Amino acid sequence: MKAAVLHGYDEKLTAPDFVTYEDVPEPQIRNPTDVIVRIGGAGVCRTDLHIIEGVWRSKVDLKFPHIMGHENAGWIEEVGSAVTHLKKGDPVICHPLITSGHCLACRRGDDMHAEESEFPGINCNGGYAELLRTGARSIIKLPKSLAPKDVAPHTDAGLTAYRAAKKASRHLLPGQFAVVIGAGGLGHIGIQVLRAMCAARIIIVDRADMALQLAQECGADFAVKADGSELDEVMRLTGGKGAEAVIDFVGEGDAVAKGLAMTRDGGYYYIVGYGGKIDIPTIDMITSEKTIVGNLVGTYPELIELMALADQGKVTLATREYRLDEANAALHDLHHGKVRGRAVLIP
Repeated sequence: MKAAVLHGYDEKLTAPDFVTYEDVPEPQIRNPTDVIVRIGGAGVCRTDLHIIEGVWRSKVDLKFPHIMGHENAGWIEEVGSAVTHLKKGDPVICHPLITSGHCLACRRGDDMHAEESEFPGINCNGGYAELLRTGARSIIKLPKSLAPKDVAPHTDAGLTAYRAAKKASRHLLPGQFAVVIGAGGLGHIGIQVLRAMCAARIIIVDRADMALQLAQECGADFAVKADGSELDEVMRLTGGKGAEAVIDFVGEGDAVAKGLAMTRDGGYYYIVGYGGKIDIPTIDMITSEKTIVGNLVGTYPELIELMALADQGKVTLATREYRLDEANAALHDLHHGKVRGRAVLIP
């Protein structure tokens, strides 16, 4: 089969080609619960750029050659002997993690903290290819209204945004404020989830005019340009008190400090993007009683919930399609901020 293959790190992201389009062996059924999916769409994520940079080296023992791609949807091609609820041709979306189902975290539905797991595209071969091996526990059948190429990025970008926005929506009341920092691939989804699940007023902060326009199309009430004055503008909009919830999809640079400053006393700061550091004096934590919440993708049930919102037309993805052999163009466009929403590779 054809795949876009990573053969080594590029710490400065300066190479003209990050991956090589080449022939590789097809994945095989290894376990009775394995499933082979024919890829209909594979999302291109900023995490893929971080993998290329080597940011994940401390977390993952990556072996080259490696096939990236952890946002996958398509059609069932083959199933293991123990899989009875799926058949060839079923349109499906894949939860990003392959789990055994045996550990306590799995039994509680806390997929991302499973003791026995594989993460296609991260620590094993992913969906930048024609075929993907995953597990039956990871598969969700798609309704007829949703095509694999249109929803593939929901398996990470959508699921991560959904999990954070769902947490925030549980305590946001009508008339209160939610700030979303970053209206790109994740942020434009988070806005729609907030709009679907609560009545808070939504303020979006981004430095790109393209992203701000997309945010307003997705339901943001206020669009604030990140030009150095964004903290003052958010405080003005919130009456000088800050927002009850701030969801930070950037998580680096000065976004972290400003995000915490935008969070009102007793409010919640949800950190999703990574690369930066949280530095706050303990006395400020005590006197402000702010809550800092980390977010790591999401659970299988949450992906089902997100697909329900997508099926109802309440959450839609802004996507730009690339052929699989255009993976380098997609990665470079993402790196240089040229992608509106999410990039999707289609074999």
